[in-house]
Amino acid sequence: MADGRLRWWRRLSRHTNAGEAGPAAVAGPAAVAGPAGAAPDAATLSPLSVNGDEPRSAPEAAAAVSLDGVGAPPLSDDPAASAARLGLGVGIDLKREVVLADEHRYINRELSTLDFNSRVLALAERSGDPLLERAKFVAIFSSNMDEFFQVRVAGLKDQLAAGIGGTAPDGLSVSDQLRAIRGESEALFQRRRRVLLEEIAPALAEQSIGLADFDSLGGRDRAWSKRVFTERIFPVLTPLAVDPGHPFPYISNLSLNLAVIVRDPVRGDRRFARLKVPEMLPALIGLPDGQRFVPLEQVIAAHLRDLFPGMQIESHHVFRVTRNADLTLEDEEADDLLEAVEMELRRRRFGRAVRLEVDSHISDEVRELLTRELDLTAEDVYDIHGPLNVAGLWILHGLDRPDLKDEPFVPITPPELSGVDDEPVDVFAAIGARDILVQHPYDSFASSVETFVAEAARDPDVLAIKQTLYRTSGDSPIVQSLIRAAERGKQVAALVELKARGDEAANIGWAKALERAGVHVVYGLVGLKTHSKTALVVRREGDGIRRYCHIGTGNYNSTTARLYEDLGVLTANPDLGADLTDLFNFLTGYSRRVDYRRLLVAPAALRQSILDLVARERQLGPAGRIVWKLNNLVDIHIIDALYEASAAGVQIDLITRAICCLRPGVPGLSDNIRVRSLVGRWLEHSRVYYFGCGAPPHDPSANGSETSGTSGEPTHDGTGWHTPRLLPDEGEWYLGSADMMERNLDRRVEAVVQVDPPELQARLREIIEVELLDDVLSWTLGPDGTWGKVPVTAGFNAQDHFAHLATERARHRRDPDIVPVPEHHHHHG
Repeated sequence: MADGRLRWWRRLSRHTNAGEAGPAAVAGPAAVAGPAGAAPDAATLSPLSVNGDEPRSAPEAAAAVSLDGVGAPPLSDDPAASAARLGLGVGIDLKREVVLADEHRYINRELSTLDFNSRVLALAERSGDPLLERAKFVAIFSSNMDEFFQVRVAGLKDQLAAGIGGTAPDGLSVSDQLRAIRGESEALFQRRRRVLLEEIAPALAEQSIGLADFDSLGGRDRAWSKRVFTERIFPVLTPLAVDPGHPFPYISNLSLNLAVIVRDPVRGDRRFARLKVPEMLPALIGLPDGQRFVPLEQVIAAHLRDLFPGMQIESHHVFRVTRNADLTLEDEEADDLLEAVEMELRRRRFGRAVRLEVDSHISDEVRELLTRELDLTAEDVYDIHGPLNVAGLWILHGLDRPDLKDEPFVPITPPELSGVDDEPVDVFAAIGARDILVQHPYDSFASSVETFVAEAARDPDVLAIKQTLYRTSGDSPIVQSLIRAAERGKQVAALVELKARGDEAANIGWAKALERAGVHVVYGLVGLKTHSKTALVVRREGDGIRRYCHIGTGNYNSTTARLYEDLGVLTANPDLGADLTDLFNFLTGYSRRVDYRRLLVAPAALRQSILDLVARERQLGPAGRIVWKLNNLVDIHIIDALYEASAAGVQIDLITRAICCLRPGVPGLSDNIRVRSLVGRWLEHSRVYYFGCGAPPHDPSANGSETSGTSGEPTHDGTGWHTPRLLPDEGEWYLGSADMMERNLDRRVEAVVQVDPPELQARLREIIEVELLDDVLSWTLGPDGTWGKVPVTAGFNAQDHFAHLATERARHRRDPDIVPVPEHHHHHG
C-alpha cells in the first residue's frame, strides 16, 4: 500500500490521457472530504521569512536539533554562481587576494538571500527532527523562493528591461546576478526534490499518512472521488480554449494550471486549453479512511472528458507562473494614499511574468507555447521534478499527529505581570514600578502587550492611545481594543502602514474598520514606510498625566508573536513618553524634530547615530567591543564602518538571521569580525545593538558567578545549562525595529531605544550570550561567502534554553524556594 501512496510523489509528469493522474502539486488549507484533521489558520500560511523584508506570518517551526551530516551547502556547479560567491563577476579567476579590492568587499545581496533559504531547507533535511515539522519546512522554503522571485528577481528583470546598467556593490551586473540566481536556484530545487521524494514521503507512508496517486485507487475510492468531483469541483471549473476566437488567457500569479491538448475527432483540429486549478478548493482530497489524500489536480485530470465532452484528450501537463508582485507606488504623486494603494493592488494582479515552472517531462510544443505567450525566455523556465506547489504539506501538518510534531510550548506570563496564583495584576502599576522586558514567544504576547492595550481601552483614566500598525493578524485583538477605546470616547490614533508588502489589502480593511469606529487613522508619510513598533498610552493620574509606552522589535500581530523571537520594553519612563509623543506628532502632523531624548529615529538621525557609535568603538581600538543581533546587514556604509573598526582591533560579533553582505574574516579587512546565523523552531526576528564603551571584561569573582561556566562553552549539570559570561558588565544596549539596510535607515520611520535599567541590560546580555554559545541552530559565514554549520559539541540549543528560562522565571516568581525543573539536555554529535 505504501508504494501506491508514494507513486504520485515519485513519478514525474508524463504525456498522459484523461484517465491517468497528473503530477503531484498540492496547495490549500483543507481536505474536501474525510476526517483529515483541522487545517492551520490561513493567516499562518506565509513565508517564515521574506527576502530582506519584514517577515510575514508563518506556521510554527520545528524544534531544532543537530544537522546530522549536513554541512555547508556546496557551491553550485555553475561557474557563474561560483564566481558570484566572491563578488567577482562571471568567469573571473577566483583569487582570494582580490577580495580586498574595493569593488569586491561585499557579498551579493541576492545570493545571500538564497543562502538563507538554503539554511531553511536544511531544517527539512535533519533526519532527527519530527517528520511533519520537516515537511512543513519544505513548504516554508518553497514559499520563500516564491517571494524571492516575485520581488527580488522581478526587480532585477525590471532593471534589465529598462536598460539600467551598472553593477551591484559586490561587482556583479544585473545579467550576472540573474545567471547566478538561476544556477543556485536549480541546485536548491534539486535538494528540495531529494528530501521530499526520497526521505519525507516514504517516511510519511510508514506512518500511515498516504499521499496517494489516483492510479493506485481502487473502485470504492474512485467512486468517492467521482462524487466529490461532480458535486464540489466540476461546477467551479472553467476551461479556457485558445484558438483564433479565444486569445491566450491571463494566468494569475502562483496559480496551479493544467495545460491540456485536445483533438476534435471530426475535423482533426488540435487545440490548447488552459484549466486553472481553483484556489478556493482544497488542494488535497481526503479519502474515506481519513489517512490518505489525493491531489486535487489529479482528480481534475482524471475527469477531463467531463470538461471537454466529445473531444480526444491527447495530453495534459501541470504548470505554474510567478509574476512581479512588488507594489511600486509613487505615493509622492498620490493625493489619496488609500485609493492609490487599492488601485495599485488591482494593477499588481497583472504584473509581468518572471518565472514559469513546468513538470520536467512537458512536451516541447507546450513548453514553447507557454514561454512565448508569457513573454519569457528559456532561462525563465524551471523544470521541476515532483510537485510544483508543495503548500499542500500544510494540510498534513494540520493532522492530529502530535507524535510527528514538536512538543507544544505554552508562552509564559512575565512574572512582573502575574499576581498570586496567576491572578491578573494592575498593568499600569506594574509598568510604573519598573521597566519590563519581554521576549516573545517565550513571554506571552497576549498577557503582556495585548493586555497593556486592552487595559488602556477599558481604563476610564486613560485619555488617549496612539499606536503604529505595520502587520496585524486576521483577528487582531490589538485592533479590536483600539476600536473599543474609540467607542468609549478616548482619543485613539493609529498609523496604519498601507504599503507593508503582502499585507496591503488586510491593512486597508483594518484602516477602514478603525475609521468607522472613530479612530484617527493616518496612512503613513509621503515617501516613507512607517516600520516602527511603538504604542503610547496617556493616563490621568492625580493632578497630572503619566505616559506609558511599548517599544518593540516585532509587529502587533498575535500570530507571529507565537512564532517569531522578538523583544519589547514596557515603560513609564518620562523621557521615552515625551519622545513617543514627539514621534507620533511627526507621524500624524507636521514636525521636523530630530533631537529625541532616548530614541534613535530613522530617517532623521539613526544612520548617523549608529555610525557615531561604531566610530567611538573604533577609537578605543582593541578595548572596543560590538555585538549586534539583527535580521539583515546590507548597507555598505555601515559595513565599511564595521570594517574600519575591525582594522582598529575592535572585536565584533554579528548574529544575522537572513542577509549579510559583510565578508568576515578577510585578512586586513575584517580579521576581527565573526558572523553567525541561528535558524530553528522560531524565527529570530529581534534587533539588538551592543557597544562596549571600553568596559573591562567581566570579572567572575566580582559577583560570585564562577559557577556560571569558565570553559568557554555551556555546561550541563543535570538540572540545567550553565553558560559562561562573554560580555562585559557595562556598555550600552539598544533594541528596536531597524535593520542595517539602506531602506530602513533612509526610507522608513524606525525607532530604536536605548535600554538603561541594569536588570534589563543583564537580560539582554544573557540573550546575546546564549545565542553566541549555541551550537545546535547556528551557522557561520566564511570569507568566501559560504555558510557552514557550527559543529555540535555541547549540544546547546539556544531556543530550548530560552523556553526553559521563561518557565523557571515564572515558577520562581510563584515560589522563590521551589526546586528548579531539570532542563532537557539535547546532545547530538
